[in-house]
Amino acid sequence: MPEPLRQQELDALSEDADRFIAELDEEAYLHGSGQKETYDIVPIYEAHADLTKLDTALRLHANVEAAGGRRVRELWRFACEGYLGNFVRDEAEKLAELEATLETVVDGETIPFRMLRPAISNSEDRARRQRLEEARNALTEEHLNPLYLHAAGVVHGEVERLGEPTYSALYRAFGFQLDDLADQCRAFLDDTERLWEETGDRWFRSAIGLGLGEVQRWDASRVFRAVSWDAAFPRERMLPALEATLADLGIDLRSQENVHLDLEERPTKDPRAFCAPVEVPGRIYLCLKPQGGPEDWRALFHEAGHTEHFAHTSDVLAMEEKRLGDNAVTEGWAMLLEHLTIDPVWLERRLDFPRPYEFAAEGAASLLWVVRRYCAKLLYELELHDAPDPSALRPRYVELLSDALKVPPSDTDYLADVDDGFYASEYLRAWAFEAQLRAYLREKFGNAWFTRRDAGSLLRELWGEGQKWTADELLREVTGDTLELEAVADRVRESLAAV
Repeated sequence: MPEPLRQQELDALSEDADRFIAELDEEAYLHGSGQKETYDIVPIYEAHADLTKLDTALRLHANVEAAGGRRVRELWRFACEGYLGNFVRDEAEKLAELEATLETVVDGETIPFRMLRPAISNSEDRARRQRLEEARNALTEEHLNPLYLHAAGVVHGEVERLGEPTYSALYRAFGFQLDDLADQCRAFLDDTERLWEETGDRWFRSAIGLGLGEVQRWDASRVFRAVSWDAAFPRERMLPALEATLADLGIDLRSQENVHLDLEERPTKDPRAFCAPVEVPGRIYLCLKPQGGPEDWRALFHEAGHTEHFAHTSDVLAMEEKRLGDNAVTEGWAMLLEHLTIDPVWLERRLDFPRPYEFAAEGAASLLWVVRRYCAKLLYELELHDAPDPSALRPRYVELLSDALKVPPSDTDYLADVDDGFYASEYLRAWAFEAQLRAYLREKFGNAWFTRRDAGSLLRELWGEGQKWTADELLREVTGDTLELEAVADRVRESLAAV
């Protein structure tokens, strides 16, 4: 094994990583916000080449083996991911540029690739939704999948040089408890099978008149769009509602000089909301392209959770504790604010909402769908990353997700639907973290906990810790509980029972 890095070398590497991440996040913001058509990450990788060298990753591994501690382990993971990412940076650039520039014609209308999913969810015409979906699949298959497949093959081939036989084994070495979480996923799917069949069937029938056995994937996105509730979620009240909610918690959004809201319309702006923490905590961007209705509200509040977490992160923390660490933490904070938009008490307070418990039940059904989906995704990704030939897993993707959702996905997405770094595991743990923390906040501060300044003080204190601790450690410190995915099922059942 190579010699470990000296402390001076570790410090220099950490500082370089800080700049590398800042530059990548700024490039992602400029491209995703529609201010740049190109996504120029190759020059950034080249400017920080030492971070992505095999020798750097191997020497950091030697530091970890020499009891280097959590910060060194996080830096090792970052270096390994940078090493792998460097091999597929060209594909990443090309994929982003294709998503921004590809267009197709459906029913005589020219539609940008990134607007196909919103177009599907916004269309009342079922046949048109199918045509839009087929057009999206055709573009993905022809232009994107060759790049995805090549990148997957490269990553699989390079992992062994990092000292592990497979991508999954590498993440287990990083400390990801993938096998325990996979067991929880199987238990969750089994435990909520009947609940989903009954709830999903009722939800889809009430929304579009089709039962669970009749719904196709292009119908599901229409159901999630929840267009019948649009009038209750007017676009012009989104930002005021967020500002008022944060004010109740003791946070003045307008006075946060480190927070930049980007709600402008631009032709190539990514419709998916995102937060870009370019400088933590100094310069945080929240970017959203409003499409209308409850989905936009959920997206805004979700990204506001990320934004407030990073904006309140203590500046004295080490880079690894501000920028790296367990992403289930920041996702958990994002979900805590997002799920206010399906909380009947919050709805009544902020929107004078009609039938809040009915909408909350629909929100619980949506949550059950997405958590079951991610359970299946994690199980699929564990198999995918251990397979010698990723393309052989195409039918397995359809099998696992169809079994979980009772709605077949498109096999075209068998690679596009895979997030780097087992991020599905971070989302799953974040949903559990949010469900258990919300239960604690309600018990301590009441069902309207989000109106309490003392609840806001607790949140700001926890946000200040950045990602120094894991979600498991934070939850145990605050509540004494162990992170359990089953808490999400309990949350869903509570909302459904209130109707």
